[in-house]
Amino acid sequence: MVGEIYLVDAISFTEAESRINEEMKAYVSEEFKIANIKVANYAEIHPFENADRWFKSKISLLAYDEESGKERKTNMYFLVQANDVKEAYDNTVHTMKGTMGDYTIPAISESAVLDVFPYFSGDEDELEQVERFNALKASKPVVAEIEDHMEFVTEEEEETV
Repeated sequence: MVGEIYLVDAISFTEAESRINEEMKAYVSEEFKIANIKVANYAEIHPFENADRWFKSKISLLAYDEESGKERKTNMYFLVQANDVKEAYDNTVHTMKGTMGDYTIPAISESAVLDVFPYFSGDEDELEQVERFNALKASKPVVAEIEDHMEFVTEEEEETV
């Protein structure tokens, strides 16, 4: 038995089970069993182009409590698509652009989530958003080849110059 984790945007456990059954029909030809359904603790989900793994980013929002004079931290979690931890950090910073308050990113770890299925009510207005999300999610990493054209000067050559 192989255990795989999928994230489904749903209002109830019944809807989650129904949606994952429908979504998986396209990928699995044999019978499968849903062993567990639980609520995920993600404030936001951010797919990125050319990324194939999901990372859980912990973001601590910092606020100053004037009554007690202490700094308070409120934690929230993002699910961010990236190829490695550094890229997940960069993508998390990108998603936090424009945030007015102070924040820190104390932890990023690779998630066991294999795929994300966003909610779609059937309205045509949402169709464009879902298609964009799926296009970002489905894009594959691009491996760039870098040619090194650097020239190094030896000490001997430096003395003659």
